[in-house]
Amino acid sequence: MDAKKHSKPEVRRKKTKILRDTSRVITRTHFPEGRFRIPKIIDRVLSLTENEAGELMEKINLDFFDRHKDIRQVLERHFDEVSEYLPNTEPISETKKMLIGAYFTLEYSVESAAIFNPSIVPHPDQTNVPGGSLRFIMSLRSIGEGHISSISFRSGIIENNSSFTFDPISEFVETPIIQHDPIYNRHLFQLKLNELNACNETSTRVLEQLPDEFTYNDLNKSIGSLLSNTDFECNDEAIKIICWLADSNYTIKFHSDQKISERVIFPVSKNESRGIEDARFVQFFHDNGEVTYYATYTAYNGFTILPQLIETKDFTTFNIITLNGEAVQNKGMALFPRMINGKYVMLSRQDGENNHIMFSEHLHFWQESKIIQEPELPWEYVQIGNCGSPLETSEGWLVLTHGVGPMRQYSIGAMLLDLENPAKIIARLEEPLLTPQEEEREGYVPNVVYTCGALIHNNKLVIPYAMSDIMSGIATVEVSELISCMHPLTN
Repeated sequence: MDAKKHSKPEVRRKKTKILRDTSRVITRTHFPEGRFRIPKIIDRVLSLTENEAGELMEKINLDFFDRHKDIRQVLERHFDEVSEYLPNTEPISETKKMLIGAYFTLEYSVESAAIFNPSIVPHPDQTNVPGGSLRFIMSLRSIGEGHISSISFRSGIIENNSSFTFDPISEFVETPIIQHDPIYNRHLFQLKLNELNACNETSTRVLEQLPDEFTYNDLNKSIGSLLSNTDFECNDEAIKIICWLADSNYTIKFHSDQKISERVIFPVSKNESRGIEDARFVQFFHDNGEVTYYATYTAYNGFTILPQLIETKDFTTFNIITLNGEAVQNKGMALFPRMINGKYVMLSRQDGENNHIMFSEHLHFWQESKIIQEPELPWEYVQIGNCGSPLETSEGWLVLTHGVGPMRQYSIGAMLLDLENPAKIIARLEEPLLTPQEEEREGYVPNVVYTCGALIHNNKLVIPYAMSDIMSGIATVEVSELISCMHPLTN
């Protein structure tokens, strides 16, 4: 490492701002409080004449047709979700089916409250990109009504001169097709139940009826068979946990012709009913040369959090997987972009205060962690944690960190880890790299700058960062200058 040249590296903030757009809406099923009201609503629609129903549908089409790519398909799907409440009478016209679907549909503005906590990775498709430039995908945490978080995306190109060109943002936003994990591994499923203290006679009987590799339908049949057995009293809590675990692992698919900005990953399972928080995407290189994009995120159900893993190769199909092990706790897990000495490596913050590191031979299981960094400087006395996956440089693993200081001010710092022994810190900044400027201090959560992941392009560190949990911006810094400003650590 070169001798220190400056006390603090020069950070350049781009003028570009990523702002919320309240017009970006998805459709969701809308059930009234109390399911007993569903048949009443259906009966009211069925009592309309065909002319009355037709006039209402004309108005709905006029108001909503150009707000969604296929509103008819949405209404058909939502009609199907309440079809079990239909009376056993004469056939229903297509118009009334669509109208019933409309009464159980609502629009949800995914970015109405905020869009922040970005991470950035190279786009899997770099065709036709000018030399020296890089196409990227940026993920962002979007918040809408009820403070429900989801994952939104933007894309664009970082030019050779480090200027940013964002792709036009589509006026449409779409949620994906959802498929529960088609294949479960019984051994891994059993291990997770062990960690959840859900192993008893009920869970044993459910699993012993299943093959080594089973489907979601297989599991439901096994549970149904056990519930119908009058000679055995099922443990309801065990059944609940088994179903909860199965629902936490699923696959979502977008249409390949959808623009990346049209795709939003919205909470699906019960464990994330109150939001998907702070996805940290990383471009992961396997030993065989293949590339997979992973992201850790925090599922929140209003009471507890559950660390989850996303995996994708094309940002069209995403597998959602539960992370397992005693070390899978708290928020802020960040995966290294490759295995080190035959093991997966991840930064974490189990205790909500210190920077931890974990090693595992299995990507989905993490049993132990160790502290590598504790708060020691005034700007991080409250807590310290990572700000996304480490970036590999010739001098070490470059890690952005966040620190919380007085008045709960969040700042972004940086440290350097040893390439072969990433549990060892070899250098760090003593002063923050980014602190909230005056125009960045006001927002949903004041006095915060934060990122969930950066990238290196043309020897510059590109940092998308959130401003007070309401909008996002971009900053850049020369990697060599950043490292030269770090204070070497000898221990």
